[in-house]
Amino acid sequence: MRHVIESQQFDRKSIDGLFAVADALEKKKDASMKGKIMASLFYEPSTRTRFSFESAMLRLGGNVITTENAKEFSSVSKGETLEDSIRVVNGYVDVIVLRHDEEGSSKRASLVSDVPVINAGDGSGQHPTQALLDLYTIRRELGKIDGLRIAFVGDLKHGRTIRSLSYLLGKYRNITIWFVSPKGLRVGEDIKEYLGRHDVSYSETEDLDAVVPEVDVLYQTRIQKERFKNAKEYSRFKGCYKIDMAVVKRMKRKSIIMHPLPRVDEIATEVDASPKAVYFKQARYGLLIRMALLKLVVGKK
Repeated sequence: MRHVIESQQFDRKSIDGLFAVADALEKKKDASMKGKIMASLFYEPSTRTRFSFESAMLRLGGNVITTENAKEFSSVSKGETLEDSIRVVNGYVDVIVLRHDEEGSSKRASLVSDVPVINAGDGSGQHPTQALLDLYTIRRELGKIDGLRIAFVGDLKHGRTIRSLSYLLGKYRNITIWFVSPKGLRVGEDIKEYLGRHDVSYSETEDLDAVVPEVDVLYQTRIQKERFKNAKEYSRFKGCYKIDMAVVKRMKRKSIIMHPLPRVDEIATEVDASPKAVYFKQARYGLLIRMALLKLVVGKK
């Protein structure tokens, strides 16, 4: 695997292999990236993704060069194209981790890059490494993926995390998905078409209460203010779904709550103490997955 651009690149065999590497990395030290340099090139704000990739590289013995706001603090502010930036950074590093506000940007970067490009989120497009760590979280917490019953809740129109995870779930058996959102934030037709081709059962609803007792995973997402054209449009949807302890008490005994983070007000802080709340563990699992990806893409086999 040369670049990591979208979830569709992965099949069950490659996912199982990645998870096996992640499991092993939790148990022993690995310095396979010694002498390698990673560029974290972030045009959009990030905490977990950028820090986990940088920590992953450092834990594998490698080095990091980074910018957290490339739109403002790079030659982009002078008019340089993404393609030219990638060509230049190629001369300094062994792998580029790219977050960009434009859908398709990582694909564009990969077409001109001599070193691997890893998509760390491209606008409303995809976030494949988040989807992989989400899937890994489900397997670690529930013990299996086949037969999963999951509800995606919130901003599904702009949600690159649910888009990428839906593509991965299409590779498993007997999956049932509920897409819970207001009508104005429904999931894209491309995802529904993909799920239909892969025999994944799904339904759309605005009624979270009806879904809560049915699912193994309640995957909450933030209403993404930065994706709306204006504050008035955002205010229409802000706070439309909230998970509190009343919701938690109605969930199945062995079900879990996930969230790609950051949260705003869509999960009450009182929920954090519940054993069902795994969103902070989810972020920690991301370190292992990103270590495994770096090792498999650019490290010594």
